[in-house]
Amino acid sequence: MSLLLQIADEVGTPCFVYSKAAILGRYREYADALAGCAHTICYAVKANSNLSVLRLLAQAGAGFDIVSGGELFRVLKAGGEPQKTVFSGVGKTADEIAYALEMGIFGFNSESEAELELIDSVAGRAGAKPRVALRVNPDVDASTHPYISTGLSQHKFGIDIVEAENVYQRAMNLPNIALESVSCHIGSQILEPGSIHEAISKMLALVERLRRRGLAITHLDLGGGLGVAYKPGEEAPSIHGFIAKMREATAGLGLHLMIEPGRSIVAEAGTLLTRVLARKRNGGKEFVIVDAAMNDLIRPALYQAFHEIVALNESPDRMVADIVGPVCESGDFFARDREVAVVAPGDVMAIRMAGAYGFVMSSNYNSRPRAAEVLIDGETYKVVRRRESYEDLILGECA
Repeated sequence: MSLLLQIADEVGTPCFVYSKAAILGRYREYADALAGCAHTICYAVKANSNLSVLRLLAQAGAGFDIVSGGELFRVLKAGGEPQKTVFSGVGKTADEIAYALEMGIFGFNSESEAELELIDSVAGRAGAKPRVALRVNPDVDASTHPYISTGLSQHKFGIDIVEAENVYQRAMNLPNIALESVSCHIGSQILEPGSIHEAISKMLALVERLRRRGLAITHLDLGGGLGVAYKPGEEAPSIHGFIAKMREATAGLGLHLMIEPGRSIVAEAGTLLTRVLARKRNGGKEFVIVDAAMNDLIRPALYQAFHEIVALNESPDRMVADIVGPVCESGDFFARDREVAVVAPGDVMAIRMAGAYGFVMSSNYNSRPRAAEVLIDGETYKVVRRRESYEDLILGECA
């Protein structure tokens, strides 16, 4: 706690703080569980794309899962290997595809027949023949928040598994792509991995059918999605247990396994520090107003997400209050009717489990400069992204 208070005093608030040891420890759980089989762990950049975080993971041996040309640019700037990078996402542009081909990425996860044709066309002009997987929608309910569930037929992602074989058959006529992979991803923050295992079973049956049709499927990309325990009483799935079942299901099939974890690597490693500005009462309602806001961490407003909130002053006295920010929206809250330690203006609070989908989803709404980011290494820290200034807010604008 003392280091967090030091950071709050010296760097200011709001401020995202990440633990190097926690990030690497969670990545190594995946790496250890997959040791001895052909695999690539492609960290999902969208979860946390800070250059220092990406560099840590690249140096540890990670590949990367990207969903935009900008994410590829970040990976390369951080020292990531393009040959271990896979390009996912439902709306790739021709320019992004050309950039990825020029940089020599591992391959593409394609979401539609139209995109297969686009990749083939761009690759033809570039004189390339990239590895392409069809992202298959296995129609499996991930039992997670509807905004982060992606595996049902009603979702925009992927191609219905019923149509997948025929799409692959037609794609065999495209001369500038190599159909060597199959991919799926059914959603995020999955606490019961049975749904992922159901999807794996469906995907393996598809691989067998495709091989019978003459397609040399050598890679199986099973996406990410393992959840973390945000709420008291929740239990995160065991990474080792999950991977063990995956390896058992795919043993002897000659498949190179690819997985794309994001949240499960960085969520618990991050904390958002914020300082109390004021307390107020409206009727019988108590409010704690802090200097962080929904523009810094939008998950509670967008997903009704729970984050544990700890007062670093460690007062033994308790109170029930709404923890809210200064943005002019009633949706600008971090917790409602939450029991917390009694705080006063100037006290620092820590919003935990903010390492994933925190800063990456932040904005300048209400013309608020975005927060600083800090990386802790043991008992020392460094600022890995400075706090934005008012001048930063108007870069690129003209009056």
